Amino acid sequence: MTERKPIETWMTDMDGVLIREGNMVPGADLFIGALRESGRRFLVLTNNSIYTPRDLRAKLLSTGIDLPEESIWTSALATAQFLDAQRPNGSAYVIGEAGLTTALHETGYVLTETEPDYVVLGETRNYSFEAITRAIRLINDGSRFIATNPDVTGPAPEGALPACGSVAALITKATGVDPYFVGKPNPLMMREALNKIEAHSETTAMIGDRMDTDVLCGIEAGLRTFLVLTGVTQPDEIERFPYRPSKVVDSVADLVSYVK
Repeated sequence: MTERKPIETWMTDMDGVLIREGNMVPGADLFIGALRESGRRFLVLTNNSIYTPRDLRAKLLSTGIDLPEESIWTSALATAQFLDAQRPNGSAYVIGEAGLTTALHETGYVLTETEPDYVVLGETRNYSFEAITRAIRLINDGSRFIATNPDVTGPAPEGALPACGSVAALITKATGVDPYFVGKPNPLMMREALNKIEAHSETTAMIGDRMDTDVLCGIEAGLRTFLVLTGVTQPDEIERFPYRPSKVVDSVADLVSYVK
């Protein structure tokens, strides 16, 4: 078996790895601190498109994790970058919140309900029947369908909440049109992240708590993968998947020693 090169750059998911239900995963601050002290390039990736990087920095800081704004990469940013590359200065009808609308604005996109190039679906705390109906009609009229991520549920203290993937399925059922999902496990998001910090897949590791998004995305992008057991995927579920992470650890705290 070919010996892997040393890990020089790191990618990590946020929810389930660094924080869980609004609280810091014990040792997450030590891991981020070790990365910053080492000078190694890294990014925190999240499929959540609700928040801007500035919002997420503040959220993490409130839990005790000091993370630079520029070290956060969201599915909203990845979606905006993808659309800017596909159709610069285009137009979109957006279902989402500030994280997504701000990212699209900053790439020069016009947000409109009148013959938009794209319908872009992200996450929001309040999916409205009116907005979903408008999206369905625009797609039926020819707008292209983009979704920030395929996650069907999101975590909340009171239980699971419907997320972008669930609403996308509703729109697909009504239109017969499948969306293009930009976020994990699409390796596009990972490649954009690698390019952002000028990293190479052979020397980069991905840390995640989900086999079906984080680990799959890392494998398809050619990264070394670490699964932590502080989030969605539980130990007895790992063998159900036809692929395996490079290593399974209890939490991100166990990876501090890997940062050299």
